[in-house]
Amino acid sequence: MATKVIKRKELGFWDKTYLPAVGRGLWITSRHFFRNMFFQTLHLFGLAKNFSGAVTYQYPEEQRPLSKRTRTRHRLTKREDGSPRCVACMMCETVCPARCINIVAKENPDPNIEKMPASFDLDLGMCVYCGYCVEVCPEDAIRMDTRILDIAAYSREGMKLDMEKLLNPTTSPADPNRI
Repeated sequence: MATKVIKRKELGFWDKTYLPAVGRGLWITSRHFFRNMFFQTLHLFGLAKNFSGAVTYQYPEEQRPLSKRTRTRHRLTKREDGSPRCVACMMCETVCPARCINIVAKENPDPNIEKMPASFDLDLGMCVYCGYCVEVCPEDAIRMDTRILDIAAYSREGMKLDMEKLLNPTTSPADPNRI
């Protein structure tokens, strides 16, 4: 197989100084700034309502609107009797590229269900939020739809979620009242 050699054109004097690139960057930034300032000023007087300017969200008091497909903190779904839907098939643990899921299986007392998790541990500090665990689950037992975005903790142990925390995802890891 032949190697194709591509010759790059020589940079001229102006290209070597990078002044045209800096000028273009300043032009684009200035254009955005003055356009947004113009429309925001018109909005103050009740004019040009059909044109939008830049919008700033005052986080954390004001949350950004999230897409329906946004992957947020994990949760385990429950059956009608309150037990986890997980059948400990280990598919999520196998497919996880970060190896952040650890499942220990045990026999289920219900004869219709073969196994259930004795423990289901997930380390959010290692998770890359790829969503493979959600896609591969045959029982729809794990989801990433809690809408919890503030995933932070004061220690590494605070980032580890056990089955109880995954079944009841009402608190964030940074919550100081969390045990």
